[in-house]
Amino acid sequence: MHGDLVVLAVLLGAGAFLLLADRTQIPYPILLVIGGTTLAFVPGVSELVLDPDVVLIAFLPPLLYGAAFFTSIHDLKTNYKPIGLLAVGLVAATTVTVAFVAHHVVGLPWAAAFVLGAVVSPTDPVAATQIAVRSHAPRRLVSIVEGESLINDSTGLIAYKFAIAAVVSGTFSAFNAFGDFVLSAAAGVAIGLAVGWAVAWLRARLDDAPTETAVSLLTPYVAYLPAEALHVSAVLAAVTVGLYLGWRSPELVTPSTRIQITGFWELLSFGLNAALFVLIGLQLSTVVDGLDGYSTGELLGYSAAIAGTVLATRMAWLFPFNIASRLLVRKLPRIRGNATETDPPDYWLTLLLGWSGMRGAVSLAVALAIPLTTDAGDPFPGRDLIIFLAYAVILITVVGQGLTLGKLIEVAGVYDDDETVFEQEAQARIAASRAAIARIEELEDEEWVREASADRMRRGYEFRIRRFEARLDDDDDGDIEEGSQAFQRLRRHVLAAERAEIVRARNRGDITDDIMRRIERDIDLEDARLEI
Repeated sequence: MHGDLVVLAVLLGAGAFLLLADRTQIPYPILLVIGGTTLAFVPGVSELVLDPDVVLIAFLPPLLYGAAFFTSIHDLKTNYKPIGLLAVGLVAATTVTVAFVAHHVVGLPWAAAFVLGAVVSPTDPVAATQIAVRSHAPRRLVSIVEGESLINDSTGLIAYKFAIAAVVSGTFSAFNAFGDFVLSAAAGVAIGLAVGWAVAWLRARLDDAPTETAVSLLTPYVAYLPAEALHVSAVLAAVTVGLYLGWRSPELVTPSTRIQITGFWELLSFGLNAALFVLIGLQLSTVVDGLDGYSTGELLGYSAAIAGTVLATRMAWLFPFNIASRLLVRKLPRIRGNATETDPPDYWLTLLLGWSGMRGAVSLAVALAIPLTTDAGDPFPGRDLIIFLAYAVILITVVGQGLTLGKLIEVAGVYDDDETVFEQEAQARIAASRAAIARIEELEDEEWVREASADRMRRGYEFRIRRFEARLDDDDDGDIEEGSQAFQRLRRHVLAAERAEIVRARNRGDITDDIMRRIERDIDLEDARLEI
């Protein structure tokens, strides 16, 4: 197949999978894994060998920064105990158990076996959270999975660097590695905070959406590359700057710019994930060719053994802590308010948390980034087998666990507390509206504030308060909400008429395309505020 046609087929395939994800409500990471696997068997797809350094630098910083930017620091603080147990303890346990199986069952050398363990130890922030949210998992479960997948990227990739260094150089010291780990982590966090402060200072003085979007894209590289050059944790640098700027974003970015940047990062995240699975699909045939010494049965058996070890280690790590916490709760009940909190953790939640440990693009990126040779010039031992087994773990966890997580939630009968979320949102909107009315009253004595304008604005906020208070009232007859929905429906029809008229004016030549787009943008922003 001609190279141009291969590119066209890949682009059409990515678009088709995205459309299929929307139509079927299947999380797109599942379809990307299936699509990447299928691509390896497309006739005419060229074999491809990627530069490992380019893969890591091109993909990892924005993936980590994007996940960190949209992570809630409040959720991290609230769930720091389970996140810490999973992101540090479980990563270490998974690295060791996978390395043990990879050495004794698969036959990899110890150092290469630890590389495989480090590659598959971290869960993926995009795959895990996308699948958990689409499966209507409980909010706390999603928060823990998201926080775990963000933090364990740091610990897993630091372990990966030490394992790679052991293979490439042929030497390793556990004592020196621990000291380097602590120093590397601290330096990475410091660089991330320093870059975050500098970028925040710069963005507070910018008011141009394209420029701010470009700065946002460059930020993870500005943190990652200096840390990498200093041989400290570039991963923690990228994660730290993402968390810092994500927390400060409301005070740094204008509303219109925030809409554009959020859309940009959502598209970029999908694009990077899609590109990674396309690249592994293009390279998979080369990887498989390097495994001609193994039979199909052996490869399938090794894949099942490694994936089973990953899942078994996660379950074995979670349930003992669940049992211990139950015993502690019974002996040491915690007092909250006037009630005693004695309800122990739910075994179903523990099972769901264990089943939510999907691997994804981060594991794929670091697997592809394994060096081709050692310092001595010898081929990296077992590189093709490590990449193959890492992809097999991704395929099994994302597709197998991802497609069954929703059904498992149904069987468990554990869902998000929609009523609590609903009430929290209503109360927050009421508080915001009251703050707005208070500000109107402070400003209405100013010369430039007209009485009619202040009254009209006050009435709007007063109606909003009545509307959301009605949502919290069990005895409400729904009349206010029905009136609001009817008004919004009418407003949307009117906005459609506005939009159609400016298009006709453009078509007649009365206005330019630039003028049409400026007016259209204002209409679209107002349309986006409507809830129906």
